[in-house]
Amino acid sequence: MRNLSPKTLWQMPDEDFSRIIHQNRLASTSNHINFYAPSFMYYRTKYYSSSPTDFPTISVTAGKCALKCEHCGGRVLETMHPATTPEKLFELCRKLKLKGALGCLISGGCLPNGSVPLVNFIEAIWKIKRDLDLAVVVHTGVIDFQNAKALAESGIDAALIDVIGCDETIKKICKMNVTTKDYALSLDALDKSGVNFVPHIVVGLHFGKLNGELNALKMISRTKPSALVIIAFMPIRGTLMQDVQPPRPIDVARVIMTARMIFPDKPLVLGCMRPKGSHRIETDILAIRAGVDAIAFPAEEAIEFATARGLEASFSSLCCSQVYSDFKRLGES
Repeated sequence: MRNLSPKTLWQMPDEDFSRIIHQNRLASTSNHINFYAPSFMYYRTKYYSSSPTDFPTISVTAGKCALKCEHCGGRVLETMHPATTPEKLFELCRKLKLKGALGCLISGGCLPNGSVPLVNFIEAIWKIKRDLDLAVVVHTGVIDFQNAKALAESGIDAALIDVIGCDETIKKICKMNVTTKDYALSLDALDKSGVNFVPHIVVGLHFGKLNGELNALKMISRTKPSALVIIAFMPIRGTLMQDVQPPRPIDVARVIMTARMIFPDKPLVLGCMRPKGSHRIETDILAIRAGVDAIAFPAEEAIEFATARGLEASFSSLCCSQVYSDFKRLGES
């Protein structure tokens, strides 16, 4: 791998790339792998089952989103608990805590500028951390330094941001009047704020094809994220892209392996959003070959593949973004 650069790996024909990934020439950062199954998706295998209460998701805009992206159309928001005022957010989290919640993801629909309207919820988030002691992860969308700093001071456990590396994809798929420069500035704001932040890259967001993922990785590499999550476009029924084919498993693996080269010491995760069925089985196994440290909602076959390779596995009901904290604890033990 000494003479292999991320650009070379990215441009490599499928046949050559497949040969390299099956030679296992890149490894994860440790001999441990974490598997995650938070509450927002039903998950049951002979190895682990998700809890219905441990880690729910919340939308501060209920089902409203100004963008109506072609791949989502607001459908994802429909699966979340609505909490449209700071008071409702705190009360909801209090009730969730009484039911056994360990943490939550606070998200919401975006404004036209690509940001999630969190500014009025900062004090409520601070109270949730202080009074309820929940792990709190927040989706930010495009964000400036002032709001990033406010989130950091609220005590959140991590800020998540989907990073898009192509202006054409931003315009055609997400309908936003922003550019990749705005994402670069958002990453810089999160980095300078001192908050733990975990960028996400959606493989195949551009109608199922690779288009900008390498640039997104380069943008992220100019900062110091706590971890990196790779997810993949999956068609959602009722959206404008419901009939679009998802990216091939080898395309997802190419992004993961390139990320492993660029971020050799950062926790690398295959996140929750990706196609199911045989596609997931193949993707998950290739992801392990490509060097991931963690997988959300892993296929049973991937768990068996990892353990057969001698990786020590552990399971968590929290968000996979917490991998940075989990691996820190492993290093200290």
